[in-house]
Amino acid sequence: MTTPLAGASRDNLRAVTDAPPGPAKPSRWKSILREPLLHFLLLGAALFGVSRFVKPAADRTAPSRQIVLTLDDLKQLQIGFAAQWQRPPTEQEMLGLFENKIKEEILYREALAMGLDKDDTIVRRRMAQKMEFLAEDVSAAHEPTSAELKAYFDKNAKMFEQQARITFRLLYFSPDKRGKSAWSDAAAALKKLAGKPASWPGAAALGDPFMFQDYMADRTPDQIAKDFGPPFARALFVQEPGQWSGPIESGYGWHLVYVDTLIPERAAAFEEVEPDVKTAWLASRKADAWDKAYKAMRSKYELVLPAPPAATPDAQK
Repeated sequence: MTTPLAGASRDNLRAVTDAPPGPAKPSRWKSILREPLLHFLLLGAALFGVSRFVKPAADRTAPSRQIVLTLDDLKQLQIGFAAQWQRPPTEQEMLGLFENKIKEEILYREALAMGLDKDDTIVRRRMAQKMEFLAEDVSAAHEPTSAELKAYFDKNAKMFEQQARITFRLLYFSPDKRGKSAWSDAAAALKKLAGKPASWPGAAALGDPFMFQDYMADRTPDQIAKDFGPPFARALFVQEPGQWSGPIESGYGWHLVYVDTLIPERAAAFEEVEPDVKTAWLASRKADAWDKAYKAMRSKYELVLPAPPAATPDAQK
């Protein structure tokens, strides 16, 4: 039950705190009287009691002039303060929080009354965004069953394919350091590396220092493309594992690579990607809910476009 603080009394406080009607035991009254929220409610009631004598009766009875706070609202103020300061608020601090809450509500209502929300781009976008969130939230009310997720997975299996993965070592040949000979130096180094393992100690001395690590494990094409560019990623994933190959060009220069392992792209089993399927299913439901809600709202409106501008005499010639 929601009780206006302006009329707070012992009976009202009992209703706010959901206490059952009737006399309470002395021990219970002691625990209630020690509750900081009760002290705050009594102070708030006193403040509002004074305002009742100051304001005209017509104002007090007008619904639009009534500000109602619940016990839950006050607890949220306490929780927010405690989360920020790692301690509960004092009585004085709680009164400050309370007054700020009232101030915010009053300023909001006065701004609406003055029409300050009209023709404000930020307000319009925020309210439109909240409408979209409300429409999307409809879809979150339904938790998908395994059968629904499996059906979605079967229909969209391509989305959940496991990308190819590669583990490799590289040697870098810098155009800044070697100039036009960077490619030829890399090609010459490749001959020296023929038949050598990736761990051969002399390999590092053939190349140049590189800003990234020289050994990369279990990388996808997208990850490689992000670091080295798509052409390098495409060339890398067609190299034969177990040998040095190249030179392959990236945005940084030329590279020799030794592919340790290459796992081809494959279809995923539903069981191994079920959490991903659920995430995609929920996103799809939100998108569908928003699209349906928007179309319903859109159908209520008629779009009127401006008439084309009248042709000038020069344009008619």
